[in-house]
Amino acid sequence: PTANFYKMGCKKQKESGACADKQCLYPSVCPAFKPDHSKYLSLLRKLRELPKVKKVFIRSGLRFDCILADKKHGNEFLNELCAHHVSGQLKVAPEHISDNVLKYMGKPGESVYNEFCQKYKKTNERLGKEQYLVPYLISGHPGSDLKEAVKLAEYLHKHHINPEQVQEFYPTPGTLSTCMFYTEMDPRTMKPVY
Repeated sequence: PTANFYKMGCKKQKESGACADKQCLYPSVCPAFKPDHSKYLSLLRKLRELPKVKKVFIRSGLRFDCILADKKHGNEFLNELCAHHVSGQLKVAPEHISDNVLKYMGKPGESVYNEFCQKYKKTNERLGKEQYLVPYLISGHPGSDLKEAVKLAEYLHKHHINPEQVQEFYPTPGTLSTCMFYTEMDPRTMKPVY
């Protein structure tokens, strides 16, 4: 489901399979994981050169934190993404803006999302394009009390974001979030979760 993980991995994964904690990017980039968009860029360039292909659009499925973590090709990828592969709107998933809720989701904090938003905006301005980010948001995730919900609402108001859709958290078997929902505890720390 993450488009820009195309052909990415790490030596540990190739030798031993998937890691038990599966946290390549959270709380920081795993030293064994080397974000590299070069193969994905190559694929997109090949697709653009196919006869009769007018456009190749990416609507969603990009981990913005992975783009920022790719120090070698991240800026080049973002530039080509904005120049050739966005049809006016790009959907990304900050999920929330409360660092407390994001911690339970295993997602980067608000500052990482804000950094990506600024880079996306500046890249489009430099290219002379009017393109927007549409955030995917989740309400009711474990850890999201009324204070966190108000914080999200204030963020949306401050940034003039009026989402047409917000996903309500729905317990899905086998996920860490569902475990927190049912047990009201974070199994990683054994501490209570709202």
